[in-house]
Amino acid sequence: MSLSLLRSKPTLLALALVGAGLALTGCARDPEKRSLGAEAVSNAKSMARTDADMQKVLNKYASFDPKAVEKLTAQEARKQPTIADAVKGVLQDQGRPTQPEALVPGVTSVDRAVDGAAGVLPARIYTPEGQGPFPVILYFHGGGWVFADRNVYDGGARGLAKQANAIVVSVDYRQAPEYKFPAAHDDALAAYRWVTTHAGSLNGDPQRLALAGESAGGNLAVATAVAAHKAGLTAPKHVLSVYPVAQTNTHTPSYEQYDDAKPLNRPMMLWFVEQVTRSPADLKDPRLDLTKADLAGLPPVTIVNAEIDPLRDDGGFLETALRQAGVQVERKVYPGVTHEFFGTAAVVQKAKDAQAYAGSRLKADLGK
Repeated sequence: MSLSLLRSKPTLLALALVGAGLALTGCARDPEKRSLGAEAVSNAKSMARTDADMQKVLNKYASFDPKAVEKLTAQEARKQPTIADAVKGVLQDQGRPTQPEALVPGVTSVDRAVDGAAGVLPARIYTPEGQGPFPVILYFHGGGWVFADRNVYDGGARGLAKQANAIVVSVDYRQAPEYKFPAAHDDALAAYRWVTTHAGSLNGDPQRLALAGESAGGNLAVATAVAAHKAGLTAPKHVLSVYPVAQTNTHTPSYEQYDDAKPLNRPMMLWFVEQVTRSPADLKDPRLDLTKADLAGLPPVTIVNAEIDPLRDDGGFLETALRQAGVQVERKVYPGVTHEFFGTAAVVQKAKDAQAYAGSRLKADLGK
């Protein structure tokens, strides 16, 4: 199915607004599929291809009996268990240490504040062992621009510091619904501006910068690269975008195939949009619909996708848009794993593989 055909279908906000008062068509409004319990995680049709490592994490996650996010307030959703909690549980079951420093030896971290668009933002600075100055990667966590933080996404950021042999600055941007779009995007650009002027004080090289992120953060990484280019800031040498939100249509083949997936599904995405956007016009903004952004002039981009993920095709659409803009891009889809797999390297082999792949791609350009 072509992107032009997909574009003819309803956008996220249109569906979300209809869903507020009327029944949506398809699986998104099926109550049995909106509220998958512990048993349903292993029985859902979209999870049939999950590999053994990933399934252990999902089973542990299901044992926490998480509630359907789309039925919660943002404040309630922020208290829900996470995939990071599930990884910790699997490690405990295996009798293994759970401290981040033990899981990724050779990387130290310290929390500090960095400048955002409307004040300071909490951040965590990861530094690999060895002598600097190191390259610096600004990293954005996922969570639909609504929940999660640097603690939840420690595994991905810490792993990149190790694999890319780089300083990683993981920043907690402002979140919706308290701060609607484009607050997170404004913070992301402000944080990148801070990195360009403070890299040296971190034992980093201000000429060897990169952007990275997962899910909503994968969107922020690309959108910030575009904004930095327009603003004339020091150009990043590479962009890593892990299962990004890259466009605003929820009737792509992967959305249809994995509408009931865990830990991300279509009802959750509609809920995120209700929290984040102010009006239907927001969904036309190229910061959210990256396939409509002016991508020309960006550095090489690496896209990592999970097979069992509604956002799988978003990565493919972004890849196509980047190629059409003349940007070097490479994309890998990892079979048998789900959204959020990237940070599970402590217990999921394909996450280890993905982190090593991403690190090698970053290192290749950051060494120049």
